[in-house]
Amino acid sequence: MSPARLLEHFDRLIDTPEAVPRLRRFILDLAVRGKLVEQDPKDEPAGELLKQIQAEKTKLVKAGEIRSQEPFESIERSEMPFEIPPTWEWVPATFPAYLISDMGKKVQTKDVLESGAFPVVDQGKVFIRGYCNDQHKVIHVDAPIILFGDHTRETKLIDFDFVVGADGVKLLHPLGVLTEFYYLALRWLPLDSRGYGRHFKLLRAAAIPLPPLAEQRRIVAKVDELMALCDELEAAQTKREKRRDRLVAATLHGLNNGDATQTPGAPTTFEESARFYFNYLPRLTTRPEHIHQLRKTILNLAVRGKLVPQDSRNEPVATLLGRTRSANDQLKSADRAIRQESVTQEGGKIQPLQLPSGWEWVRIEDILLDDSRNGYSKKPDEATNGVPILRISAGTIRRDGIVAEEEYKLIGGITRKLQEQFSLKPGDLLACRFNGNRDFVGRLSLYTGYLGLRQIFPDKLIRLRLSTRIVLPELVRWFAKSAVVREDIETYCATTVGNWGISASNLKLVRIPIPPIAEQHRIVAKIDELIGRRR
Repeated sequence: MSPARLLEHFDRLIDTPEAVPRLRRFILDLAVRGKLVEQDPKDEPAGELLKQIQAEKTKLVKAGEIRSQEPFESIERSEMPFEIPPTWEWVPATFPAYLISDMGKKVQTKDVLESGAFPVVDQGKVFIRGYCNDQHKVIHVDAPIILFGDHTRETKLIDFDFVVGADGVKLLHPLGVLTEFYYLALRWLPLDSRGYGRHFKLLRAAAIPLPPLAEQRRIVAKVDELMALCDELEAAQTKREKRRDRLVAATLHGLNNGDATQTPGAPTTFEESARFYFNYLPRLTTRPEHIHQLRKTILNLAVRGKLVPQDSRNEPVATLLGRTRSANDQLKSADRAIRQESVTQEGGKIQPLQLPSGWEWVRIEDILLDDSRNGYSKKPDEATNGVPILRISAGTIRRDGIVAEEEYKLIGGITRKLQEQFSLKPGDLLACRFNGNRDFVGRLSLYTGYLGLRQIFPDKLIRLRLSTRIVLPELVRWFAKSAVVREDIETYCATTVGNWGISASNLKLVRIPIPPIAEQHRIVAKIDELIGRRR
């Protein structure tokens, strides 16, 4: 986008949270490239300005006011990352300034006060860290100076008396240039990060573009004007985001409480809320927390039978179970009554989760094709021609509930019998047995076989192989993420020496709502559509 077009549509480019920071960065980039204001051929070239700066530094050195300075060396334009106007010059980033000492007056962080007579400025992101009452530590500022954070790369313009906070602070006194322009040039300068290492050496080695002094004033005036617009846009965006948050919260509340009594005449019935939210999904889910709330809502609707319409022609789950099992294995009426007591937490109240007609509560053990199994217990040895065995993290590293099949090592000594015993097939579910974070324990991930390898799994994971005549593994994977099923899983989790765990036998007791098989397909398709289909 050209600068002219950017300014023409300036107030329309704030649909995302990162838009305004990007605009600020773009403005600085235009400023240092000479593309923000027009050049004036009558301006004295920056080359003459460099001579004046050099002469002033020599004078200060002779007077003993500053230390001896490194001689200025011109920079070849061809070595620089972009072209600048003919009247500009590339200069070392620290050349238009000299260092001033804090004279040992720094105040330690532990001594900073919440209020006081003199502001404390350090290298942190917060402009004023706190306050200090010791007047002997004050740095008196007659003309604006620049504070550079040696550890943080934070750059601050200071035009008031202050106290220097902590260590890692460099104070730069601009010379012969407009301080405000020098400040924005240092803010623009893209220095590599060394973590909490030192960065002033990088600043010394870097270069910045320097325009004529008259153009510096025009650039600063335009940047101030555009940054003020950015402030207004940011304030408007914050206000709009707050309204959006309230709208999202109200709509999701309507979706999550579709059975609740609604205000007569208000557009907050379940059907209206669902239609509104899904029609305006891209506009409502603009931030990570919105997406997290939406995922929870979609899964909550799914396990309650409110995500897709029911079809009375679908075969009820009880009939399906009766047809696929022997009499001894069928659900007992008393056990079914216990399952109907499953509850979900909504709005601070415990409410029974009523299932639609044709659905049933079943335990995981009731839908297993064969017995659940812990994985192989020996550690991988990276043996040549070994069998691929998943890492423990393979079941939890991805957020979409798919097993990360590329997370594996090789292990030798696996016989054909062992490989058959611990093999994985597409449609298998893997659950994490132990983890320091309870949220990961019992979490189900779907093995899809997308790598085409014959992999086995380690003993910290539990394999569940389901009867696909009764239930889709994809549905169980999604339902296990819902609040109601997750709550049941966590009741079986126990902690030992800082780690949470769940046994295979207890995982089999977890209850899950099962819809008719035809509806399962519709639910999975709708969840994939709304949350995003994964390989």
